Amino acid sequence: MDVVMLSRLQFAAATMFHFLFVPLTLGLSILVAIMETRYAKTGDETWLRMTKFFGKLFLINVALGVVTGITLEFQFGTNWSRYSEYVGDIFGSLLAIEATAAFFLESTFIGIWIFGWKKLSAKAHATVMWLVALAGSLSSVWILIANAWMQNPVGYTIRNGRAELSDFMAVVTQKYALLEITHTLSAAYMYSAFFVMGISAYHLLKKQNVELFTRAFRLALIFGVFSAAVVAISGDMHGVNVTEKQPAKLAAMEAHWETTTRAPSFILAIPDEKNERNFIEFGRIPGLLSFLGKHDFDAEIIGLKDIPKDERPPVLITSLAFRTMVGSATLMIFLTIWAFIKRNKLLESPKMLKAMLFAIPLPLLTIEAGWVLTEVGRQPWIVYGLMKTSQAASPVASTQVLGSLIGFVVVYSLLGFVGFWLMIKHAKNGPEPVQETAA
Repeated sequence: MDVVMLSRLQFAAATMFHFLFVPLTLGLSILVAIMETRYAKTGDETWLRMTKFFGKLFLINVALGVVTGITLEFQFGTNWSRYSEYVGDIFGSLLAIEATAAFFLESTFIGIWIFGWKKLSAKAHATVMWLVALAGSLSSVWILIANAWMQNPVGYTIRNGRAELSDFMAVVTQKYALLEITHTLSAAYMYSAFFVMGISAYHLLKKQNVELFTRAFRLALIFGVFSAAVVAISGDMHGVNVTEKQPAKLAAMEAHWETTTRAPSFILAIPDEKNERNFIEFGRIPGLLSFLGKHDFDAEIIGLKDIPKDERPPVLITSLAFRTMVGSATLMIFLTIWAFIKRNKLLESPKMLKAMLFAIPLPLLTIEAGWVLTEVGRQPWIVYGLMKTSQAASPVASTQVLGSLIGFVVVYSLLGFVGFWLMIKHAKNGPEPVQETAA
């Protein structure tokens, strides 16, 4: 493999591993803040025990996310220097804002939260957790704005052979960024809701700390219902926007070859890219793709045959990622409805509790598939319509990238094993009795 493909594989491995932890950090920080706020208002130590229990899971998760995130950003200099040179005036400024205005703020408040239990009042300590949650979400907002610019570049001008920032507000307020932020954050919040419900279900099945985990389950359920609604609405709006800005991605998502009105969608379609057709088409729904893309059952949808071959994304990967995302998200909605129906009879609903326990990884599968769709579906562009991925890699030997790729896989595998072992061990052990409360 050449240096471009190896660099892509390394970035994909680092990104997908990093994103095992980021969504949980974003959502769990808010849930822990709500738990601690309830303790500060009521003085009920059940809320304090809950806060400390899920707070420790949050901190383990944060530690892994920080380590993997730092090495990820370094790759823009080591593996993608030509990209950084060409668009660094825009992309670099967004990452700089994320680091200085959000990441360091989040890190500082996490430190205060860890060491401030006996030094701050209950209300002040809960406020610190809200600041942690706010800073974490703010950090992700700047990263998502940067990614949205790669998907739909705006607010720039080409000068001296490189892209330079000309309209900062156009970059940060464009529709693509706002939709990507809303959709990604709400998906992260839904993952954290399933995480808390799944762990609570484990202990409820064993009838351990019933009062604590009943409250935790119901709190996460409310959070999950709200997040699911936002995910569905923003996802629909995002699909319409992608149809307008990246028609090749939409066509690849559905393995749609012929430009046609009343374009159908299929429950399953396996593409034959060489012969520009589908091997398998199952569950044809006439007009559905037109409706999803343009909210009009009779609208015309561009097919892949009308897009130059060198500007088409990999159809099989994009299509499978899309169907995985939609299928698992649909299952999550049904599980959420089931849990909502049984919310007042949790101990009498062992089947639902077991389902929620085993569903903990489901939102993560959905999110990872969504990012594969987002990034692979943009190919062959690293910045859509402006710079191709083949032009962006660093001028280094492929053996150097291969060596670092192997190193990443080994180190990240060890980190992942230790991190998940710690989280599973703590989750199974349950909360410790509180010996003394915050001042």
